[in-house]
Order: sequence, then C-alpha cells, then structure tokens
Amino acid sequence: MQTEKEDYSFYTIAKPSQSVFRDRNSRFLAFAFPVENEEDIKDCIDKLKKQFHDARHFCYAYILGYDKSIWRANDDGEPSGSAGLPIYNQCLSFNLTNILIVVVRYFGGTKLGVPGLINAYKTSSRLALEQNKIIKEFLSENIEIKFPWIEMNQVMTYVKNENIEVLNKEFTADCTMTLRVPLHKKNELKDYFNSFSIQINESTKID
Repeated sequence: MQTEKEDYSFYTIAKPSQSVFRDRNSRFLAFAFPVENEEDIKDCIDKLKKQFHDARHFCYAYILGYDKSIWRANDDGEPSGSAGLPIYNQCLSFNLTNILIVVVRYFGGTKLGVPGLINAYKTSSRLALEQNKIIKEFLSENIEIKFPWIEMNQVMTYVKNENIEVLNKEFTADCTMTLRVPLHKKNELKDYFNSFSIQINESTKID
C-alpha cells in the first residue's frame, strides 16, 4: 500500500501583528511574532519590556520546531495557568509553530479573577492572530551544486521552474551554486541533477 508523501510543511504567521483587549480598566496588549529560535524570542521580549517599561506583566508563550516539540508558557506573576497557557493554547488552536505571543498587561485597579484573566489572555492572543496572515512553510536543506558552464541552461531552467531559492552563486568555467531546497523536493532534485552528472554536496544544516 502506497503511503502519502511527506511534504515537511508547517504553518506560521507572515509578520508581526498586535491587538488591544480591555476588561474593567485593565489593558492587554498582545503582540504576535514569527520567530526561528530562542534568540529571536529573547530579542522580542526585551524590546517590549523597554518600550512598555511601566507595564505590570509580560506574559508569553512560544512554540518552535516542525514538530512543535519546543515550547514554553510564562505567567510572569499572574496566577498559575491563567496567562501563559491560554496564550499557548491559541497558538495550538491556529496550528502554528515558530511563533511567539507576548501579552503586556496594564493593571486597571480591579482584580479579574482567574476566569477573567484566562479569558483576557486568550481573547487578546486570538485577536492578534486574527490580524495576521497564516502561511505554509517547508523544512529545507542547503545544497551546493557544481557543474560546467555548458550545463547552465539545464540548471537555471530547473531552479526557475521549481521555485528553488538561490542563496549563493559563482559562475566561472566551473560554476557553483548554493540552493535552499524544500525537503519534499530534495530527492527529485538529486535525481534530475544526477542525470546531468552535476556534483551535489549536501549540507547537514536544516532550517
């Protein structure tokens, strides 16, 4: 029985977005960011803390990785489970990874209680995601190819037709190109280039 081919795809957001939610004079400013690693996450949080230095709470959640295996939810002083997890669950509800949502809270003087906080952090996160565009991305690998000038037309035609991103190129008598290849196209690319005796050097780095 033939199984469906793995396309190594995942969903994330296209750009940063934000929203504002108010409840009993408390303001919840939600910021959603596309991120690739924990360094990106730290930079985003640090910038928000500088920008909104007088805010009371910076609650957040993030998910990283094709399999969503890296994640964290932080309540930042709110009652346990009332902030970070509602934010995290919204990311899951939208089936997203490589994403960070930070909700900056300005306390309005009235306690909302745990149910009120859960609703506020959930709603503000959802609104920020609804302001964004969800895009489909693919795991990829960087592959270097080397070929004689005479094969240039074959290579460039394939790269253009298959929408392969060219990261680097050097055209001399012996040409070199570094390509960012979606993993679901990797075997097809190798088969095609091998038919022209093009040298392929695979990278161990997968993005």
